[in-house]
Amino acid sequence: MIIRGYIADMALKTVKIHGANQSPFPKQVKPMLATLVETPPAEKDWIYEIKWDGYRALAFCKGNKVDLVSRNQKSFNDKFYPLVPALERLNLQAVLDGEIVVVKESGAASFQDLQNWRSEADGELRYTVFDLLWLNGYDLMPLPLSERKEILKQLLQTDENILVNEFFTGSASKILGAAEKLGLEGIIAKKSDSAYTPGERGYNWVKIKLQKRQEVVIGGYTINDGTPKPFSALLVGVYENKVLHYIGKVGTGFNIKQQKEMLAQFKKLEIKNPPFSTTPDVNEPSRFRPNPPHAVVRWLSPKLVCEVSYIELSSDGIMRHPSFKGMRIDKDAKDVHLETPVLLEQSKSSPIKMKGIKGERKTLLNPTEKTQVKEINGHPLKFNNLDKVFWPQEGYTKRDLLNYYYQAASYILPYLKNRPQSLNRYPNGIQGLSFYQKDVTRYAPDWMEQFPYHTSDNKDKNYLILQNEADLLWMANLGAIEMNPWNSTVETPNNPDWCIIDIDPSEQNTFEQVIETAQVTKTVFETLKIKSYCKTSGSTGLHIYIPMGALYTYEECQLFARLIATQIHKELPHYTSIERFNKNRPGKVYVDFLQNRPKATLAAPYSVRPKPGAPVSMPLHWDEVKKGLTPTQFTLKNAIQRMRREGDLFNPVLGKGANLEKALKALKI
Repeated sequence: MIIRGYIADMALKTVKIHGANQSPFPKQVKPMLATLVETPPAEKDWIYEIKWDGYRALAFCKGNKVDLVSRNQKSFNDKFYPLVPALERLNLQAVLDGEIVVVKESGAASFQDLQNWRSEADGELRYTVFDLLWLNGYDLMPLPLSERKEILKQLLQTDENILVNEFFTGSASKILGAAEKLGLEGIIAKKSDSAYTPGERGYNWVKIKLQKRQEVVIGGYTINDGTPKPFSALLVGVYENKVLHYIGKVGTGFNIKQQKEMLAQFKKLEIKNPPFSTTPDVNEPSRFRPNPPHAVVRWLSPKLVCEVSYIELSSDGIMRHPSFKGMRIDKDAKDVHLETPVLLEQSKSSPIKMKGIKGERKTLLNPTEKTQVKEINGHPLKFNNLDKVFWPQEGYTKRDLLNYYYQAASYILPYLKNRPQSLNRYPNGIQGLSFYQKDVTRYAPDWMEQFPYHTSDNKDKNYLILQNEADLLWMANLGAIEMNPWNSTVETPNNPDWCIIDIDPSEQNTFEQVIETAQVTKTVFETLKIKSYCKTSGSTGLHIYIPMGALYTYEECQLFARLIATQIHKELPHYTSIERFNKNRPGKVYVDFLQNRPKATLAAPYSVRPKPGAPVSMPLHWDEVKKGLTPTQFTLKNAIQRMRREGDLFNPVLGKGANLEKALKALKI
């Protein structure tokens, strides 16, 4: 990496920063998040940290002005007031990431003590710092974690309230065992060469819990007949597809003082109707309580979040033996979802990746029944005409397509979720009549989300918004062979998450020319210090993406793509073109930048294509983009095996966006 300069810290030490770019002081940063996994990774290039039982907090330090902010952008300055002067004494120009905890004599953190903390007499308050995001005018987030850790170690002068979080290397199982003996909540494993990607919950940071804990939304409480307590139990749930689902009744873990404080909050939130998707029967007998005391219910507007421990989830999704641990003032209710650990697979080429939504998936549909009903995400889906042949030459059926998308769901969903879809339907296979369907107003089930649009003939219609695998399989069951999402989500519909260069050859071009065009594209981006990611189109060309992070409009994105395409054409003038119309570019490879426009769609990564052979649009390592690559070598039959082996190579496309201002300066625009 290029040495940008030297930064002197406030302790008069000199810290060398490699590859960091100058950047203004950030106004806001969303914390990078960790994915819950069942077992820690086994590779050597991981580090391990204690999973502190506290509140995540970012410290924005401008000398003697410090803002300590929760992950949901609430100020901690007043509540945890001793930490602010402690950070001010460090006199930093920096942004720190860490955890606020109350430490017991054993050294472990107590979440309950933290929740009840009011003054220094209530326990030893600490801010344990584990990352450094910005320092003295430089953005450190793109640097490898190991470098950020080293700079942090040199920079930070510890205070009695401020600690640098220690990290460990070596055997993950031994570290996890030691954490269990100390009574800790768990450990965090982090890829040592990983960048800090704000707001992302990916697989470079993973967490392993020693206890089953879950954040839940309080949707009501019960009062048993004759109880002397302020209330008897909490009724709690989690969100899925913006709907609150009931997952249990919590009747232990709080004392009378806590209950009184909570009840004061509840009184302001009482509502008439239950906020859950189904109304829980709080008086239903169970095998453990065949004659439960009669209880009345008070329903609450689902605003408050707490954390509970539990033994396990029952088959119908209800927590067994949940116990209250504390209120979560640092979490928004709408962000609370059921956290289920995923399995990880190890390989040299991709050290950590998801093996499927629930482990390494087998097929969904059996090979004999022509019609089958399966419950997916709580919704019954009827899959019909399963023997219908969609690819006559290969004999691949509709059943094969549905089984593929069921197995590929965890890989493809990140590129489809929250994005309007244009359904490209082939109800009778690739040789039958096909049609595009945008409007699903009268067709989609009630549980599917929709996004409104207004047509030129003054009609109101709705796109389908894909959220989960039930939506994905519902689409595929209609004969939607390929998945065509917008480049932007409904949250930021005018700002794409990625920028695309579509390399589209004519019949006269060779695929070697397509490969060379892609390699030149990569080089052009590299000169601008922008990482690019390539995938097969699943047809005759290649698609090259760069992350945009919804930072720019479609117009800005397309203008930038035009400049890139122009530069590519200058490098390869003999057989490339940026002319839109075929008649103006006979026999040329079309370097298409016009895919970067509102409502434009392109086959998603891991999408099957309605072409002979059932090819799949497959992300590639750049060293695979060379002679010998063929555009349709990844198919419905071999794609799952590759995805499990290589992991999601396209994941960085969903990360931090490129800085177009700096890129334009490098282009001398």
